[in-house]
Amino acid sequence: MSVTAAGLEGGGQPAGRAASDRAHAQPLVGPLRWLPVGLGAVFFTVYVAISTARYDRQDTISWDLGIFSQAAQSYAERGYPVVTIKGPDVALLGDHFSPVIALWGPLWAMLPSPVTLLVAQAMLVAFSVVPIARVAIGLLGTRAGSAVGVAYGMSFGLIAAIDFDVHEYAFAAPLLALSGEAYLQRRWRATCLWAGALLLVKEDLGLTVAAIGVALALSNARRWGLGLALVGAAATVITLLVVIPAFSGDGSWDYWQRLGPGADGPPTSVLSSLAALPVSLVSPAIKVWTWVATFGVTGFLALRSPWVLAVLPTMLWRLGSDYEFYWGTGLHYSLVPMPIMFVAMLDAIARSRQGRPTWLRQYAEHTPTIALLVALVLSIQGPLAEVLSPSTYADTARERDVERIQAVLPAGSTVETDIGLLAPLVAEHDVYFIGTNEGAGSVPVDYVAVERSSALRWPMTVQQWARQRHPGERYERLPDIGGYHVLRRID
Repeated sequence: MSVTAAGLEGGGQPAGRAASDRAHAQPLVGPLRWLPVGLGAVFFTVYVAISTARYDRQDTISWDLGIFSQAAQSYAERGYPVVTIKGPDVALLGDHFSPVIALWGPLWAMLPSPVTLLVAQAMLVAFSVVPIARVAIGLLGTRAGSAVGVAYGMSFGLIAAIDFDVHEYAFAAPLLALSGEAYLQRRWRATCLWAGALLLVKEDLGLTVAAIGVALALSNARRWGLGLALVGAAATVITLLVVIPAFSGDGSWDYWQRLGPGADGPPTSVLSSLAALPVSLVSPAIKVWTWVATFGVTGFLALRSPWVLAVLPTMLWRLGSDYEFYWGTGLHYSLVPMPIMFVAMLDAIARSRQGRPTWLRQYAEHTPTIALLVALVLSIQGPLAEVLSPSTYADTARERDVERIQAVLPAGSTVETDIGLLAPLVAEHDVYFIGTNEGAGSVPVDYVAVERSSALRWPMTVQQWARQRHPGERYERLPDIGGYHVLRRID
């Protein structure tokens, strides 16, 4: 498929127009403008199927869905995010600076369920497909542009994030896509405004904003770029050293130690991370695969665009860290790089039309096809391939156990539990996590529900465990419910 030829069919380009006039994306007109929306709607349906089916099976792998459900509930009820799953009376803004999730509060007020957040996340990520597909079609034409939109929608970073409960990074995907679309259309003000909104999503994205500013400065928008870079850098410093500590119980950001070996806080975190960075970025081997997969989704053509600089902050802190969950291509950590990489690829295609060498122009013409093939290969196995399988939607023993536990625990009671039950119990109970509700500040709870597989590893009975955690309190053991031990506090 030739990008040059494809560019004559969907983007409203007359055949005689010079290549330089077709260098950047054109607005879509007529019925064609609904094609990106259609792609977004298709992926929204797929994403909802993946995430809600996982929740229905109670196949939870993290406490994040419980945390964000509790944050949404707190915003809805008191306008302030207190998350007891993280610890008694923990203010979420002292853990991560993500005020944007306040938008989930009204949704929770209308439909108080973790499924509400799963659907909202699916909508956010699917919406990011629209500007990527729209600008791709405007630049490359209908067939090649649609191929890019499909490749982006099924890229491993998006699918992994959808398959991983809920995370605030879902808000970053549409903002990065819209900022990238404006960049490709050389609308500098819009590029900066959409990028600037990332500062409300998570504290690490301030560096992404600064990197976008550098990309703009290298793309003949020096004034806009330098201003955005300064805003992003300043916001990062203020957020990490002032805002988060102001809300945090210990007056610090808890994640300094994850930046690298020996890191324990500023400035030692930054210095130790920089010293260990060259080796830590490629060892162990899983980090090499993450580099290859991230840049390989665009056939490595994205490396020709200044916009690719925006991916570096995320890649550097992830792969420079000694926290192994950051390293791979699973979970939600590859969501932010995906819209950046696809915008950079489109920018590189546009730039290849105006320059040499010839072989690079020819390679760029086929990059949409390469990106689609790579996305297909990486999707042969995994949640995207399982959408059409009946077993994906089958009832599970774990699902039935959760339903029985929900029926036993009185609404409004306080419950201490482990990861699997956090999210399902949030709507009707005050929920605490067994990993954080301990020590001098622990809160005695009405009920304890823990998986039997966890209790088997304890050198004591589950009642002794509960008394040890909550001195002075007595708990009686109720009949086990499937794979769970259930205890009730005795007054």
